[in-house]
Amino acid sequence: MPDILNQYTDIINRRLGELLDISNTNAVIKDAMNYSVNAGGKRLRPTLNIMANALLSGNMKETLDIACAIEMIHTYSLVHDDLPAMDDDDLRRGKPTSHVMFGEAFAVLCGDALLNFAYEVMLKNALRYASNMDSHIKAMLEVATGAGVYGMITGQCGDLENEGQILTEVELKYVHEHKTGAMIKSALLSGLLLCNPRQEYIDALTVYGNNIGLTFQIVDDVLDIVGDQEKMGKTLGKDNKSKKFTFPTLYGVEKSMKIAEEKTDEAVTALKVFGTRGEELAELARFILKREK
Repeated sequence: MPDILNQYTDIINRRLGELLDISNTNAVIKDAMNYSVNAGGKRLRPTLNIMANALLSGNMKETLDIACAIEMIHTYSLVHDDLPAMDDDDLRRGKPTSHVMFGEAFAVLCGDALLNFAYEVMLKNALRYASNMDSHIKAMLEVATGAGVYGMITGQCGDLENEGQILTEVELKYVHEHKTGAMIKSALLSGLLLCNPRQEYIDALTVYGNNIGLTFQIVDDVLDIVGDQEKMGKTLGKDNKSKKFTFPTLYGVEKSMKIAEEKTDEAVTALKVFGTRGEELAELARFILKREK
């Protein structure tokens, strides 16, 4: 993992631990929530939120709880995605999945709890910064849109519906942009929106987010074929087993990676409006392209 992610990981993990130290709730749900969030991961989405906020000299403390809420939402989506009714996976980040540890019913409730708790966290955070309430509402709306029926949920539905189907590139991009890209873009924009940004900045980060989101999913699909299972920490070859149509299915591994390189270049170019302030996000885009897990 590059230094650019490591520099925020400890901060994010510490705050997640504080937020998830919940009292007066069901003990199994508390354990399941903490187990799932602490199972590992790159903390990419919360890092993107913090980095986007920093582009306009924002207050990291103000956006940190939004960043952590985004990680909770991301984790909920993985918990549900691993369920037998979805991808039916027993391994996530090198550890048994939530339904293996706690049973299917508690895994469903764990995902529900993380999603709802994420909004509690963001709302309480907004109240602490009442003087910037309008920006917080815009940021929370962005997160909700990325996670909901106009974003990740639509992508997941398309992913399920298209199993065994042959798709065009346009159809495939639509699924990826919603399933993976929507929350990546929302992580970025929610951090930026706290700073009352000009439209050109919003537009630039939208282009950046869309492109790195697509790159992330293409690389993920390629690694499902050629990746190292020990590094990946999850069962490989599942796309083929589930008859999912992916970029490697359509174009093969080599051309898929070429497309990912082109999308990375487009993402980096979009950051020019930020000058030197965009260099860390450019570095992160290159890491997403070259990652091995």
